[in-house]
Amino acid sequence: MKLGKKQELFMRLLPRLIDKAHSLGFEIRGGDLYRDPSLHGEFGKKVGYGSKNSNHKLKLAVDLNLMKNGRLVTSTKGHEELGEWWEQQHELCRWGGRFKDGNHYSLEHWGTA
Repeated sequence: MKLGKKQELFMRLLPRLIDKAHSLGFEIRGGDLYRDPSLHGEFGKKVGYGSKNSNHKLKLAVDLNLMKNGRLVTSTKGHEELGEWWEQQHELCRWGGRFKDGNHYSLEHWGTA
């Protein structure tokens, strides 16, 4: 699938992810959605924070800061139920809990998540 179609798919799936988080009793404070190449380097180049191959640079990833009982969920375990649900939504859905980035939700592209 071409990048543009994956970006459209990601945006179609993202509201479902947010709705699911709410149904599990979380509130959400936004995190990174897009990392501008002028600040973070083009895909494959390291500038700023994050991975040089971050799917945030491709508009295929979001970090969700989940809140439970007024507290930020900082553990990967705290994202596990939502992350595993996300992985079931499409064959390209990836959850960062598989690589120690529990609040990261993305679509795979070029072998990266």
